[in-house]
Amino acid sequence: MTLPAPTGHTPEDDRAELLAEIARLRGIVSRHGLDGAAEPETDTGFMAGGGEMGALMRSMDWSRTAFGPVAGWSQALRSAVSICPTTRFPVVLYYGPDRALIYNDAWRPVVGDKHPWSFGRAGTEVWAEIWDIIGPMFDTVFETGEATWSDDQLLPLNRFGYVEECYFYYSYSPIRGERGRVEGIFTAVAETTQRVLADRRTRLLRDLAARSIEAKSTAEAYAVAADVLAGDPHDVPFALLYALDPDGAGLTLAGRVGMPGAAVRVVLRDGGGEDPWSLRQVAATGNPVTLEGLDGTMPDLPGGPWPEPVTQARVVPVTAGKGGRTSGVAVLGISPRLRIDERYQGFCEQVAANVSAAVTNALTYQEERARAERLAELDRAKTAFFSNVSHEFRTPLTLMLSPLEEILAKPDGQVLPDNRALATVAHRNGLRLLRLVNALLDFSRVEAGRVGATFQPTDFAQLTADLAGNFRSLCEQAGLRFVVDCPPLDAPVPLDPDMWEKVVLNLLSNAFKFTFEGAITVAVRREGDRAVLTVSDTGTGIPAEELPRLFERFHRVGGARGRTFEGSGIGLALVQELVKLHNGSIRVESEPGSGSSFHVALPLRQAGATLAPPRGSRRSPPRFAPRRSWPRRAAGCPGRPRGSRSTGPHRATRFPPS
Repeated sequence: MTLPAPTGHTPEDDRAELLAEIARLRGIVSRHGLDGAAEPETDTGFMAGGGEMGALMRSMDWSRTAFGPVAGWSQALRSAVSICPTTRFPVVLYYGPDRALIYNDAWRPVVGDKHPWSFGRAGTEVWAEIWDIIGPMFDTVFETGEATWSDDQLLPLNRFGYVEECYFYYSYSPIRGERGRVEGIFTAVAETTQRVLADRRTRLLRDLAARSIEAKSTAEAYAVAADVLAGDPHDVPFALLYALDPDGAGLTLAGRVGMPGAAVRVVLRDGGGEDPWSLRQVAATGNPVTLEGLDGTMPDLPGGPWPEPVTQARVVPVTAGKGGRTSGVAVLGISPRLRIDERYQGFCEQVAANVSAAVTNALTYQEERARAERLAELDRAKTAFFSNVSHEFRTPLTLMLSPLEEILAKPDGQVLPDNRALATVAHRNGLRLLRLVNALLDFSRVEAGRVGATFQPTDFAQLTADLAGNFRSLCEQAGLRFVVDCPPLDAPVPLDPDMWEKVVLNLLSNAFKFTFEGAITVAVRREGDRAVLTVSDTGTGIPAEELPRLFERFHRVGGARGRTFEGSGIGLALVQELVKLHNGSIRVESEPGSGSSFHVALPLRQAGATLAPPRGSRRSPPRFAPRRSWPRRAAGCPGRPRGSRSTGPHRATRFPPS
């Protein structure tokens, strides 16, 4: 008669219990030396191949493990084991209720120093430190029969005598036996620790480089570096950033992460007190140092996100300036769940290199700023000098010109011809000098910000044509064609008439000075919301390499052929500044031997500007025109009848009446 099976038991459970009992009895027989009762030789052909793990698998007494005698292995287990040693991909099998391990050569490094003890042993013993993570995943596969996978899963393994931060990509696939029952788990594994660490460290270095480049001082550079390092406690549990004092006598704490009790200053001379971080050594030699066993000398060092204290630190120099002189020292804690290797050392030194670059940039910025301030101070002093000198020159020049003008105004019979000729020469050169002085004075006022534009709604074309008309007779006498193409615009242009006069006369003076044949053309047109003046000539032209510096003050084109050599080199610089006061722009096109074209564009609207009422016609005598008669024009200088405007080269302002 067949007895019913106990409640809750299945045939598979009975079979497992029987195999376990057989294994126990065989162990007893083996311990008593009853070789005749040993397990008969079993076919291990399915364990062929596999290198070291395959050899261990074939030589192992499986009856002493949770797997039991090979003769009792199911066909599903045999099939899975046959795949394990032959594949080159890391594979581990977890089998039975104990999740006992069988793995191949490629997977063996994952278990570290636990091999060979771990081979064939229960997973709960091998991976006790992570069973709370992987145990529930195993149970899910056994209960549901559905595979799982994990990507860059953190598994803190204790495989080399300490808990290590490790990351893995793996999948758990069921091994099914008779009637589809899950007997074990086939696991394909790839360790991704190095990739995860490299990506994380690269992000930190990128952020450090991106943010520290904005630092404008060394203190700000160290503060930014500390803030960025605080964002990666996994790789930098703590950090101390020391900056070298200006006198080189000590190191002062400039930034810290996770170390509130650190020394604020360390004296570098011998006998300067304790130096647990070897700061003096690194500052003196410029070579990095790795500190070991810190848990013995400084217990309870912060471990970042991990409960274990830091036991290692890397101390690296921070350099700056030319020659890579040491300007500071960085102390970087090493993660307690990693051990420092070449990659970790390279990361620490790259952190120091980024901090060094930030400090160097900050020092360079400070030096450039100081240099700019010195230049600005010199520039202000020079501007004040020119302004004062110009004022001092104008008074004696006015007093000199007034008697000369009186002599030249007398009838011919009252002045000897030789005296008139001498007075004419003196008067002509006095006017030339006065023009230069006035130009310097105008430019110094503009640079000092003491000149503001008074905008008036102006007939742009008419005013420009009136100003250009003063050059017609001069050009005709020189054998040049003078073309004025100034059709009326459909809207008035807000501008300062006095400033615009200086712009037009300077451009025309330049054109006349460097044009010996051909024509000078003055044209006005509207382009969108701007009024454009173009002064073109067929003169000597400007070399291409000189164009970028053409509007620099005191710059003169070397070797240029002109009608005269007078001029201070600030005419075009003054034009550019006056155009800027109108919120306009100026550009030049030139070809050596063919001529030049200057284009000045002014906006038709001046945002936020208060417009003054329009003044009278520009044809009326200007307010600064001298009241006495002018002498006849000497050779090479433009004449000026009573009430007309000056057309002298580079004239910026009219001299005041005597």
